[in-house]
Amino acid sequence: MVSGDTEARVRAGEPESAPAEVRRPVAAPETERLGAGERSLKRFARFLGRNLRREFRAIVVEPARALVRRGVPGVLLAILASAAVLLLHQVDQSRTGATLVRLTSHVRGDVSLPVVLLRTPLSLFVPARNLAAWPGIPVLFLCVALAQLVLGRTRTVLVAYAVSLAGTLSARVMIAAGPQWWGLPPEAAHVIDTGSSAAVVGLFAHIATVKRAPVLFLIAVVPTVVRAFEKPNLAGREHIVAITVAVLLGLLATRRTGRTALPDPAHSSS
Repeated sequence: MVSGDTEARVRAGEPESAPAEVRRPVAAPETERLGAGERSLKRFARFLGRNLRREFRAIVVEPARALVRRGVPGVLLAILASAAVLLLHQVDQSRTGATLVRLTSHVRGDVSLPVVLLRTPLSLFVPARNLAAWPGIPVLFLCVALAQLVLGRTRTVLVAYAVSLAGTLSARVMIAAGPQWWGLPPEAAHVIDTGSSAAVVGLFAHIATVKRAPVLFLIAVVPTVVRAFEKPNLAGREHIVAITVAVLLGLLATRRTGRTALPDPAHSSS
């Protein structure tokens, strides 16, 4: 019957109908399944690369150009700060010099507040007597030099003083609060509170905030935060306060200017 129908269609010139095609599901190639993940990874790599290049320009290239343009005056604060630390450290080695340094720069929780306010600026340059001054000089110089090139001279001085004073005043509050969760024991009032560490970490945090530089923050600020929580003491608590104030000041600065960076220091005070 079927062969007769076929022969009839052939005689009539009609084409024989083709058998129905059977479609079988085909598994997607491995490359297609991984395509979305690879694209996401490439987008993240491009995003990371762009931000690293931007941060490198903001933290390295632009300050280097400013240094070439302005010369030694562009890092004058760093030179003076380093020289002051070395000079006061040398003076502090003699009995008479130690008395002079103590009366003019030592800050403690049991000293009256007006005296603390007078001594705080000089206390920034007095390292601990049991520590060598030289190892901290490169970090101090780099921090202050970068701050002056990025922020300008006036803002560098104001931020350094503000974060240091905030740490000193917060220590008095924590001592008054007592040895609670975030307080300090009464004997902390007798600890000599000098040195530039709070100003240094505060300046790094401020620069990282106004320049949107997470790598700088990770390298220069995060280790200090970790140490402060691992070994809580007076200095560690003050560093946390200094970092917090520096970041807040940076956020206020970027919000006020409407930009992620401050104006070119060449057009600001130097």
